[in-house]
Amino acid sequence: MTVWEMAAVCAAGVGAGAINTAVGSGTLITFPVLLATGLPPVTATVSNALGLIPGSVSGAIGYRAELRGQRRRILKLGACAVLGGLVGATLLLTLPAAAFETIVPVLLGLAVVLVALQPLISGLVRRRRERSGARPRGDAGPLLFTSLTLASVYGGYFSAAQGILYVALMGMLLDEPLQRLNAVKNVLVALVNAVAALFFLFVADFDWTAVLLVAAGSAVGGQLGATAGRRLSPRVLRALVVTVGTFAVGQLLLR
Repeated sequence: MTVWEMAAVCAAGVGAGAINTAVGSGTLITFPVLLATGLPPVTATVSNALGLIPGSVSGAIGYRAELRGQRRRILKLGACAVLGGLVGATLLLTLPAAAFETIVPVLLGLAVVLVALQPLISGLVRRRRERSGARPRGDAGPLLFTSLTLASVYGGYFSAAQGILYVALMGMLLDEPLQRLNAVKNVLVALVNAVAALFFLFVADFDWTAVLLVAAGSAVGGQLGATAGRRLSPRVLRALVVTVGTFAVGQLLLR
């Protein structure tokens, strides 16, 4: 890489770390930049996955206040994330890219719609629960386990906007404020990227210059994203998720 390419990759890492922490889909910043430096797609994907781990960890630390009291939930959902991430990483090296390129925009588009309609749907579900006398959903059930595992398969495969999928699924199936769900999302993304990267270490080629540059940038970006994201109201945060998610769908469709 030239000096200017290295600066661009590091800057992309800062942006990706910030957006991943606050919303999700930071890969849509780093991945095109890595491709522009001449890296092959698979090498760019695995290098990006490893480089973004410090950003996810940094973001989770920034959201540590919102993580309090969620240890049990994180352990349960984390197991789903690890399993799905490992499967997705395996698929990246065994399946043609076209197999996922068709379904990814559909999944992401659905997630954006769910996030946008979450207040309406959650209100309807809450009123129905009150009429039936059912208890609030404070813990994960089979539907969330299954859907989050499938989302993690996608995360291990490509990772772009997996955080938006997580927020959409948890928002629909858990009774928690959006900021607390966003905090859990950061931990799950870190787990998926970590397990995928560990798998890739043994079977794929990395560009270590790219890894280090993205890692340094994303670690800084994670703190910036946490500082900004935690100050957003649920309505503004939801609007930001929908806006970024819609842009991500457009980017994926135009690739």
